[in-house]
Amino acid sequence: MHRVLIAFALAMLLQGTTTAQEKGAQEKSAVVASVHKFVDAFDKGDAKTAATMCANETSIIDEFPPNEWHGAGACAKWANDYDADAKKEGVTDGGVTLGSVRHVDITGDRAYVVVPAEYTFKQKGKAVKETGSTMTLVLRKGASGWRIIAWTWTRG
Repeated sequence: MHRVLIAFALAMLLQGTTTAQEKGAQEKSAVVASVHKFVDAFDKGDAKTAATMCANETSIIDEFPPNEWHGAGACAKWANDYDADAKKEGVTDGGVTLGSVRHVDITGDRAYVVVPAEYTFKQKGKAVKETGSTMTLVLRKGASGWRIIAWTWTRG
C-alpha cells in the first residue's frame, strides 16, 4: 500500500512540475512573440502598431541622437526621431532581423530578454548591413499582455 501511495505522490509531483514547465514555456513564447510583433511592425514602417507593444512609460537607448527616450509616449517619440534621423542620413528600407533569443528570464510580471540582431538598410541607395548587434528588452505583463517597458540597441 505504501508503494502505491508513493507512486501516486510522485506521479502528482511530476504532473505539477510538467504543468509548471509548460506554463513557463508558454510565458516565454508570449514574451518573445511580443518582441517579434514590435520588430515586425518596425520593419513594415508601422510605428503605430510598434508603439502599441510598448507600455506608456518606456525607457529607450539607441545609437542615433538624442540616444535616450523615456517617459510617456517614449516609443512614439523614438519613432519620430528615427524617421527624422533616417531622412537626414539618407536611410531607407530599414529592417531588423532577430537571431535566436539568448535569454528570456521571467520573474513575476517582468521579463528580461536578450537577443542578437542585425539591422539592414539603404543609405543613399547603397545597401548596408549592421551585424553583431544586440537588443536587450524588459517587458511587463499587464491586462493587455506583455508590453515593452525598456529596451536598448547596442551596435555590434
